[in-house]
Amino acid sequence: MITAKIYSVLGNPSSLVPLAIKDIANSVGLTAGSYITGDKLEGKDRFTDEFGTQGIWLFEIPAIKKVIDFTLYKLFKIDPKFDVRNLKHDKILKKTVNYADNSIKQSILKGFANPKFTKSLALAKFGISTALTIMTYAGLTHYKQKQTKKAAEKEILNEIKNNQTKTSNPAFQGKISDFMFNPVKNLMILDGAITTERLKKSRNKQELTGYIIKEGSFWMFMYFAGGLIQKFLEKRTEKKHNISIDLDSRVIESAELEHAFKNGELEKSVNKVLSLNDNEKLLDFMHNNPEDFTVKMAKKSDVLPVLKNASQADNIDYRKFIDFENFKKTAEKLKKLFNQYSGQSENLTEFLNSVKKLKRHAVLKNMGACIGFLGVIAPAVMVTLRKIDKNNKGFQVKEDLKKELMASAAK
Repeated sequence: MITAKIYSVLGNPSSLVPLAIKDIANSVGLTAGSYITGDKLEGKDRFTDEFGTQGIWLFEIPAIKKVIDFTLYKLFKIDPKFDVRNLKHDKILKKTVNYADNSIKQSILKGFANPKFTKSLALAKFGISTALTIMTYAGLTHYKQKQTKKAAEKEILNEIKNNQTKTSNPAFQGKISDFMFNPVKNLMILDGAITTERLKKSRNKQELTGYIIKEGSFWMFMYFAGGLIQKFLEKRTEKKHNISIDLDSRVIESAELEHAFKNGELEKSVNKVLSLNDNEKLLDFMHNNPEDFTVKMAKKSDVLPVLKNASQADNIDYRKFIDFENFKKTAEKLKKLFNQYSGQSENLTEFLNSVKKLKRHAVLKNMGACIGFLGVIAPAVMVTLRKIDKNNKGFQVKEDLKKELMASAAK
């Protein structure tokens, strides 16, 4: 199931892994472009900006949240895995206490014993981790610009000194719960601050133009294009092959799927789930039917959160938020795939192999398109604009500083 896991992660819009891969491609391309159009100093400046930001961007928010889990949450004896969105549904929450595995019952009880405080703690965790990370990025920007200026001054003064040795006439030549609990959307807040900081602190027109291209392409292909491309590929695949590929790869790649098609388990399961018209009934069904096919597939694809070492058959982690709408969508997607197979002439094994193949191709095409734009096209555009600029004389930050220093030396 390693292959299924890989494709599932790459195709998951809430996973940080696809973002990291795209960002690495983008950073490598932009850094290479800086070395091509500028010099070693500009390349180093870009490298510090891109990869320093990447480290902060990917790791600091989760790290700070972990620290808060081990300090504030431990101090107040509240389980950090208890999702405060559960507090919105009082009846369902009370039921989950009865259904929950013994190992987490007290965690849930403690979580809603003082709902206002639990919500406030969750908001504080979100706010502190995001704010501290933004402050760290601001510190990185200040450090980077200071170090670049220091290195540039050293290079320029050496140039002036060498030129003065040769001649006396030297030449003159930058919905809150969705954001709280979705790691990708949490990063959007950080990226908003990073983009603002980069544009605001741009040291000249050259750097501002570069950041406009970089940030515009980054936002488009990091957060928006991937989902749009995936939907386009899914619709095109369905129209061309009459095969739906919008299920999670772990479901599509599962050997259980073929068995459920053959023995009628899939059809029976999805029809039952889709007949339940309120969340309480869905909750009862999940609890009472842990071996139901839709329930198992929802757990396999992380639609339903699970406990690793539960003492009872129902291993749903009721501390976490249960998205009932998404659970029903899983059943709808399974039913749709079942109906599509009914209209196919090929045998079941061939049909499901086609589904796997088409899903893999779609995920790889999506990632390839985003990586290609971020890692090749966007940097190429920046390099081209620099090359066709008649006034371009290299790293503009260094050129501006050179003019200042040489003007001072002339006095």
